[in-house]
Amino acid sequence: MEQRSFLVAAFLVITLGTAVLAEPISVRQIQRPMHRFMAARSEAGKIIATGEFSQVVQGDEVTMRLTYHFVDGSIDDETTTYRQEGTFRLVRNHHIQKGPFFAKPIDFAVEAATGTATTRTTDKNGKIHVESEHMDLPDDLANGFVGTLLLNVPHNTVPFRVGILAPVRGGRLIRILISPEDEQPFQTNGQTLKAAVFRIHPELGGIVGVIAPLIGLQPKDVLVWVLEGDEPAVVRIVGQLGGYGPVVNSELEGTSFGRYSQAQISKASY
Repeated sequence: MEQRSFLVAAFLVITLGTAVLAEPISVRQIQRPMHRFMAARSEAGKIIATGEFSQVVQGDEVTMRLTYHFVDGSIDDETTTYRQEGTFRLVRNHHIQKGPFFAKPIDFAVEAATGTATTRTTDKNGKIHVESEHMDLPDDLANGFVGTLLLNVPHNTVPFRVGILAPVRGGRLIRILISPEDEQPFQTNGQTLKAAVFRIHPELGGIVGVIAPLIGLQPKDVLVWVLEGDEPAVVRIVGQLGGYGPVVNSELEGTSFGRYSQAQISKASY
């Protein structure tokens, strides 16, 4: 188990040498208060969790929270605050995963202004341990609000990269490559609409990038469906929670999509 955890950590830490810093994404769609619900399904199509998304706005600061309650009692709870003034800038992010669905619990927070990453763990005796690290963070750090960025880029945008602080050993900065795919029709309220599909690919390099697929620990790509227009919205997310484990298909309540094959999800240039 310790060896597996070490390998997972290494995969998240090592990135391609060709990754470059991206320009911060400009604000095209001002985010407003909202409250929505989602349903998460397994690859077999069985509902395994219900999700609730809320967003409040104070001045140029937006605080969003997405919580999944799993049927097995597990919880995935992420709260993010960012600024939308000219460009998007992370303020803080707090992500909690716990319960039998997750191989390892996570309680990880980052304060962007101070560069402080805080990890909370609980030992076998129930004692809570808190560890904090300070680091230089890039302006394009996007923990918790990648979906918001996708609402603000055109569906035919050129591929771009942003930073993510992974909850590994006090926090490790990785790069993710975001690329447009195609458009896919879906149904909502008796209408057929089209959503732009984006692929999010965690970049791995070096020897780790070579051996990861061979031992079954290569993080899969995440696919995100975005409805464009006057009221843009993330309507579907397909991918792993936490970078590894089962693939989860999460859809906005009231929407219906065709099946997206596992081959399409797994397709990537490693």
